[in-house]
Amino acid sequence: MVAGKYDAIVVGSGISGGWAAKELTEKGLTVLLLERGKNVEHVKDYVNARKAPWEYPHRGGRTVAMEEAYPVLKRDYPLNEKNLDWWASEQDSPYTEVKRFDWFRGYQVGGRSLLWGRQSYRFNELDFQANAREGIAVDWPIRYADLAPWYDYVEAHAGISGSLEGLPQLPDGKFQPPMPLNCGEELIAGRLRNRFDGHRRIIPGRVANLTQALPGRAPCQYRAACWLGCPYGAYFSTQSSTLPAAMATGRLTLMPYSIVTEVVYDQDRQRATGVRVVDAVTEKSTEFNASIVFLCASTLNSTWLLMRSATDVWPDGLGSSSGELGHNLMDHHFRIGAQGIIREASLDDKTTFGRRPTGFYIPRFRNLFGDKRGYLRGFGYQGGASRLGWQRAVRELGVGADFKDRMAEPGEWRIGATGFGEMLPVHDNKIGIDAARKDKWGLPVLKVDCALGENERLMRIDMANDMAEMLEAAGASDVAIYEREYYPGMGIHEMGTARMGRDPNTSVLNRWNQVWDAPNVFVTDGSCMTSASCVNPSLTYMAITARAADHAVNELKRGNLP
Repeated sequence: MVAGKYDAIVVGSGISGGWAAKELTEKGLTVLLLERGKNVEHVKDYVNARKAPWEYPHRGGRTVAMEEAYPVLKRDYPLNEKNLDWWASEQDSPYTEVKRFDWFRGYQVGGRSLLWGRQSYRFNELDFQANAREGIAVDWPIRYADLAPWYDYVEAHAGISGSLEGLPQLPDGKFQPPMPLNCGEELIAGRLRNRFDGHRRIIPGRVANLTQALPGRAPCQYRAACWLGCPYGAYFSTQSSTLPAAMATGRLTLMPYSIVTEVVYDQDRQRATGVRVVDAVTEKSTEFNASIVFLCASTLNSTWLLMRSATDVWPDGLGSSSGELGHNLMDHHFRIGAQGIIREASLDDKTTFGRRPTGFYIPRFRNLFGDKRGYLRGFGYQGGASRLGWQRAVRELGVGADFKDRMAEPGEWRIGATGFGEMLPVHDNKIGIDAARKDKWGLPVLKVDCALGENERLMRIDMANDMAEMLEAAGASDVAIYEREYYPGMGIHEMGTARMGRDPNTSVLNRWNQVWDAPNVFVTDGSCMTSASCVNPSLTYMAITARAADHAVNELKRGNLP
């Protein structure tokens, strides 16, 4: 059944899909936004946003039944009763792990824009040059200058709070005032400022939480309950920002419960004509037509969709002619760093303000400024300082008035950080389709084959030791390094598998995010990434999507895409 014609179809309503819908509708196109999961209405459906811990049956924790139903999600923090409804059902939507890969997904309107950590940093010029300079994978087809005006554009609308630092490895942006370092962090930052030739610096985390109001959105209330949905619209999400803008045009049709199963391809015209959709409730199949298609279903799902499309022309799917579709999967490796205690009399009568939804950031300093290590690329740190609360006493099993009085006072100051390291794009880190295993709707699932390499292993040694060195140099005591279990996917920054490039023989997408084999198909989520940098990637997805949407509309007007 063919259900109608639109100017554009956007698949996926998360960070990238929301931006695509906003940009395309505001530029005059009629847009169909397809989301495989349920609708989540801003404010109305944030049912747990104002709950206190004692209002949950299990105080916000997890149960044995939850762990049995979510064997992957239980591996880390996402499994809890507070927002479980926003994480994809592993029973309905399984996947196959050739090697362990922790895939944490959000299948609803807004996707993981409702769940993300909101750390927002620009790639720098060296990031875009690194592959070519080092002979790794393929060269990015764009440079920082191509994306800089689009970073400006999306930062202003999304609302990124941060400080201007003048660092070449971490470009400044169009920021709202930062959320300041707390007094413990400021003390350590001050002591560190003149050490290590000034190359290691603690700055406020740049975060997509407002410190000044934007139209329809209030400043952050310092609740640190962002993952429950923000009734104030203070953090950037599809619901708070891009979806209202798209809806305001009157040119957007939003369809939840719509699982896109194939991009329909016309071999004679070498263009996509639309998509096929299965209704997640009725399982009825429908075809929608459009002049352009934006795939923003998240890294692995967009590539899964390409692999299932135009298989009569290319057995491995639309965009597979280069042999690179599904390859070069990346994440950020982390869960390693150091921590210590701040013993400073000047802090004894001070504590933190509210529940700030960010911490500090230490920009990359390795393999920069003349430094040369035994591995490529580098890492940054995310961390924070705080005072221990009453929870520190649970193991002491104390009783009595004196005990209660002591627990009413804050404990010692602690500080720590974990490194976030760049993972190289490696051809053998890949995904494919497991035709022998089906999901709830009878569709074949993805199989993932990905692991860290020697470059990442060597980097992790510095990620631990360097943080300990900084804390000790800044006067922290009882400094200890730590390394917790990490597997790819845990960073929830999956990237690659449909990379951009300069040559159709070695890449899936061109410099405008168009599939070489079907130029009216654009892929602008994490699957397009050619390398990973060491900074959180979501801001780059936003900028790439806005840039690609602008190009798509211009090409449509010139008659180059229908």
